[in-house]
Amino acid sequence: MSYTVLVTAPDLAPAGMKRLEESQCRVLFLQDAGDAEALEHLMASVPIDAVISRTVTLSGKAIAACPSLKVISKHGVGVNNIDVDAASARGIPVYVTPGANAQSVAELTLGLMFAAARRITWMDNQLRDGRWSRVQNGLQMQGRTIGLVGFGQVAQRVAAVCMALGMRVLAFDNVRPDCRPVSQVAFVASLDTLLAQSDVLSLHVPLTAQSRGMIGAVQLALLPKGAIVINTARGECIDEQALIDALQAGHLFAAGLDTMETEPLPADSALLRLSNTVLTPHIGGSTPAALAAMADGAARNILNFLRGETMDAAACVNPQVLAPSHITERII
Repeated sequence: MSYTVLVTAPDLAPAGMKRLEESQCRVLFLQDAGDAEALEHLMASVPIDAVISRTVTLSGKAIAACPSLKVISKHGVGVNNIDVDAASARGIPVYVTPGANAQSVAELTLGLMFAAARRITWMDNQLRDGRWSRVQNGLQMQGRTIGLVGFGQVAQRVAAVCMALGMRVLAFDNVRPDCRPVSQVAFVASLDTLLAQSDVLSLHVPLTAQSRGMIGAVQLALLPKGAIVINTARGECIDEQALIDALQAGHLFAAGLDTMETEPLPADSALLRLSNTVLTPHIGGSTPAALAAMADGAARNILNFLRGETMDAAACVNPQVLAPSHITERII
């Protein structure tokens, strides 16, 4: 049976397209990846069986406008742009692709840490401006403590590299309280305990009501003076003004951010004027390898559901809508 699949972006990596084409799916694309109104109009105009959701908002209005919609899969893991409650009210499962971009995000996390610690981008800019600024206040990571907030697949990869560097690794995760113990990673019982010991703080949590604004002025003040903050999770997890204040005051040595409260980052953002920030435009999972894995995983999610195949409930963010025949505890 052929299905109509909407991708909320102008394209999809070949690995995902190949899987959909082999199933003779009709694939539609949203030409403007940021146009939520165009998405709503398209979903109201065409009978769509499944949506592969990229970055544009998939609103409750869009979901309600498409009575034929049966399943949604995120191209990635963050579902804050999807109205999951609206999907759940319709009995529509929302799947994610856990682990598909974990390696790429972990590598960027480490890159931001090194760039912030050694002021790499600042010195690069100095050289390009004709100045030979050999600053010697960069931070060596060996012997320092990194605190990981969230201990999913990205954080686990970061932890392995940091331990190899000779760093002490702490972790706090109130979302996954049953995390498997990892040798040489010390789990702490509270965020405050983690913060007080973290020379480097790195965020690896999804955006939820609990994680929104979880790092504010009070939490930043608990970090040791001269600490580094890294965020490849979601910008809304940090009170951005409080972070700017701590950077300007010198309490923090630097910050490396792939995500911000407002994206794209406004041209007048104070983050752009600080010499102790390293910024990237939310591209942690945007390598060819990660995009291929996310596209293939998202296509597999929707096809397996539409065919009535048994799936891993852990990949569904609203498993309460699933019939027992769709659920298995097997890890994909």
